[in-house]
Parts: sequence; C-alpha cells; structure tokens
Amino acid sequence: MNVSSKPDRVNGRSTPRNYSSVVCDADTPRLFVEALRALHQAGVEFLIGGAFALSRYTGIERFTKDLDIFVREADCARTLETLAGIGCQTEWTFRHWLAKARRDDALIDVIYGSGNGVAMVDDQWFAHAPAADVCGIASRLSPAEELIWSKAFVMERERFDGADVMHVIRGIGPDLDWPRLIARFGEHWRVLMSLLVLYAFVYPSERHQIPAWVSDELTQRLASGWNDDLRNGKTSFGPLLSREQYLPDLEHFGYIDGRLVSGCMTPGEIAEWTGAIEHK
Repeated sequence: MNVSSKPDRVNGRSTPRNYSSVVCDADTPRLFVEALRALHQAGVEFLIGGAFALSRYTGIERFTKDLDIFVREADCARTLETLAGIGCQTEWTFRHWLAKARRDDALIDVIYGSGNGVAMVDDQWFAHAPAADVCGIASRLSPAEELIWSKAFVMERERFDGADVMHVIRGIGPDLDWPRLIARFGEHWRVLMSLLVLYAFVYPSERHQIPAWVSDELTQRLASGWNDDLRNGKTSFGPLLSREQYLPDLEHFGYIDGRLVSGCMTPGEIAEWTGAIEHK
C-alpha cells in the first residue's frame, strides 16, 4: 500500500493535511476494492481506519492484508450481508464490538466499538470524518481524534498501540481538535495525559505539536484530583487497558472491575471477552 504524499512540514510544524488520496498498489487484496464498491452500492455508511487511515495521518506505510471498516452498530448486520454477497465468509466475532469477513487470504474487520466497550462508533465519527479517495473509490477515513481515542486504551502484553498515537500526534498535532479529543476521553482523561507525557519523552524536539494549554489543563486536573477516589469503592480500571493483565486484581485482590463501574460492558460481554484470551 502506498500513499500519495507524506505529511508536509514547515519549520517543524505540520501543515493542513491533504486527505484526498490513498493509493492501493499491486499487493492490495482485490477484496478491498470490491468491498468498498459493494458497500457504496448497498448504501451502507462506513469509514476506513487501520493502516489506510494511519498512512494519511502519519506518512507511515504498512503492508496489510486487513481492512478496518468502521460502522454504526445498527449497520453491522447489513454490512455483513453485503460482504457475504461478494463471496466472504462472515462471523460476528464479539457481539459488543467486532465482526469479520474473510475471502481467500484477505480479512475485513467490521468494527463498531472497542474491546473494552469505550470507543463506540457514533454520529461524531461520521460528522468529523475527512473525505479520501481510497483505491480510486470516494470514501471517508476514521477521524484522527477517534483513532487516538480508540487506540489509547490498547495496552495488552502482546499489543500496545501507543506508538500509533505518538505518530499521529507527531504527524498532525496542531490540526487535531484538541477540545473534542479531550472530551472523548471524558472521565478517562488520565489515559490521554499518560500518552502525552510519553510523547514528550519520545519526541523532545516535537513537543510543540501539542498545544501548551492542553498540557496545562491536564496537569491542573491531575494536581487537583490526586487524592484517593473512593466513590466506587476499591475499583481497578486496569481492565479497560488490558483484558488479561489486571485479572489478578479482580480475582485475588478484591478489586471491582472498572468496566462494570463505568457501565461500558455487561457481565456477559466481559465473560465472553475474557474467555477468548486463551484462544487469541
């Protein structure tokens, strides 16, 4: 997969992005192009994420045999029906956020949320999605703010998406809608702050990509809210970051699962998500 151009930079700062084109090359699975055409013809509203979106926001190219398509939950069934119509084998992998479609050696992830139940696809994703020509087909990309929001919580032992967050900020930091991004994190703003601190370590010469007021506001929040929070009892929000690594806290040390406290997942969804660990 190639992109038409890398992010432009003037005096160390990014200039407004040109999202006009994402070029597919000879290695791009034919399924991707057929799927985009079929979804358009079926009238399914979708966004493209994954490597395609990252290439436009970061200038980093990744070869991928996976295509991430983001839809509203209400549109997932129709999306799977459409993909089945072009010869895909489909499955509803996890009812609370993910389905898949396969054909030959290519895979399409149909995503309408996140494994931790936080970053659900809603109307804001579509309202702020930039237009892009993907493989010659008029499409839209997942907004950078939602891309950061969803990836920020992926901190598993075997997968950490923080580097993607770093690269997006380095690529288009001044162009991000920072008030909307902070609002997306809501009560989980500490997760965003932790990644911004890490960004300042990774790119000491690129700290200007984050507006000063952002670090000031989050630092003030941290200083004023450092005392123990006992409103929810003995709670761990670690499972929002990793479904596996904080299980001892829940099973042996008496912590309440933060996913239940925040209401982002049901006990049944947590059980299914946790039960799939050994099969991943």
